[in-house]
Amino acid sequence: MRIGLVCPYQWDVPGGVQYHVRDLARTLRGMGHYVEVLAPAEHEDSPADDNVTFAGRTLPVPYNGSMASIQFGPLSAARVRRWLREGRFDVVHVHEPAPPSVSLLVCMIADGPIVATFHAATIRSKWLAALGPMVRPWLERISGRIAVSDFARRVQVEHLGGDAVIIPNGVHVAAFASGPTLPGLGRGVDGPTIGFLGRFDEPRKGLPVLLEAMRTVLRRHPGARLLIAGRGDADELWARIGADLRASVSLLGELSEEDKGAFLRSVDVYCAPNLLGESFGVVLIEALAAGAPIVASDLDAFKRVLEDGAAGVLVPPGNAAALAGALCALLDDPGRRAALSARGAEVAAGYDWEVLARRILAVYETVVVPELGPVVAGEEELPGDADDGRSVRSALRRRGQG
Repeated sequence: MRIGLVCPYQWDVPGGVQYHVRDLARTLRGMGHYVEVLAPAEHEDSPADDNVTFAGRTLPVPYNGSMASIQFGPLSAARVRRWLREGRFDVVHVHEPAPPSVSLLVCMIADGPIVATFHAATIRSKWLAALGPMVRPWLERISGRIAVSDFARRVQVEHLGGDAVIIPNGVHVAAFASGPTLPGLGRGVDGPTIGFLGRFDEPRKGLPVLLEAMRTVLRRHPGARLLIAGRGDADELWARIGADLRASVSLLGELSEEDKGAFLRSVDVYCAPNLLGESFGVVLIEALAAGAPIVASDLDAFKRVLEDGAAGVLVPPGNAAALAGALCALLDDPGRRAALSARGAEVAAGYDWEVLARRILAVYETVVVPELGPVVAGEEELPGDADDGRSVRSALRRRGQG
């Protein structure tokens, strides 16, 4: 098949949707399909492979007390039309189509089979409330809908009607299942290790709860270490870590994909103390694939991945005492850790990109009508063609102020 994938977020800025589109594209190409990606970029001279087309820059707009990124106007529309004409795709697959971005532009312009994946349901509901009838007619052109979680599906159904098949985010299981550990680290080497991966300056990730729990862990396991990987202000974090913890904490910074796998293969327990706002749990799948036993908050998204506790230990979010108790119990029980590691490998196998790509291809096959030819670019005038998107920005400002 000839497949066009559309990512609404800046391709040269790390993010979950960008990684999802990148990995799906690579997997589909590996299966013999022709795949092109269309995405905006912060810097259009950023390195990109031959199968990525930049759709221009996004524009920040004040909205509900924060900044939202939109991409509208004649330049972006012209690039979308050219990409569609040159691609001659059997199907176009857009991601997060509700916000006014290149994904929505493709829905407006493309004439032919369109599949959409909905990721962050809470953001999408705000956009739909802001734009209302202006957006829905174009979203109705979508002929196949995918949601990455049941939560994303429920909100999609509530706002758009119809239904969506649930196909979760994926990982390349083999890349995490085997390989080296980080230098000087490894399970059972030099005392037990607990791992945390994420933006450590983002409160909802729950790192302060884990730091508090570590005080109890260290009383029962004096040689334990906490390894923190991810983005954030290291100096600010060190200032927040008490003197009693500093000797037992290591900051590893942001990791490459290869080092992330090595990190997850190195820790005795992976901890996800997140407090809220998680629509999925990709890092949990990566940890399961790497054989790391998991202690995580019992958020809905995490409970689904960990099969309600069958593939990991769940604790109430924000409860440092419960978190400490679960970590200590797991560190005290190597047999339990081994059982969770084995079950985790079975669970992770169902999230492998090879498996999920075949499910996505099945959705494509339900909407493609070969005798109608490829997706083409329509020539109708779009909102914002004449004013470079000012009408869209005005609508968002009015809604944000109201």
